[in-house]
Amino acid sequence: MPLGEARGRLHTKHDLLVQLGVVQEKQAIHLPDATRDLIVRHGGPVDRSRGFVLHSGDFVVESSMPVSEAVCLTATIDILRAISAGRGPRNALMALGYSGWGAGQLENEISQNGWLTCPADPEVLFADDIESMYDRILATIGVDVTHLSNVAGHA
Repeated sequence: MPLGEARGRLHTKHDLLVQLGVVQEKQAIHLPDATRDLIVRHGGPVDRSRGFVLHSGDFVVESSMPVSEAVCLTATIDILRAISAGRGPRNALMALGYSGWGAGQLENEISQNGWLTCPADPEVLFADDIESMYDRILATIGVDVTHLSNVAGHA
């Protein structure tokens, strides 16, 4: 069963797990630390009722898709059940919604320098300090944010 169909306003991660039927409301207080600490992020503007869990590769189910050697993506409720039971991955974050591109669109944007890219670093990806993440990622590829412009063009 796909993650999703979360409707309405969610006040906590526990609400999401209850709404998805992963746990009952009375069980939410007894969730393992990994479940209470699960980071839920805005994944994009498309279909915010669908959820995706990006996680360390130490946990894999049939529906998991490898992103790299160290990172997987799972979009079925199996992973939330495993996390809620304390059997899930060492590191995980959940995103509600996604961004999408047409065939070849992203590759074209990258080739036109529309995106800065870098290798995926699980330590940065799963870090709790989201406020400094942008600057830390740019620093890993040698970019100083003060030298970026909001104006684009060709020389």
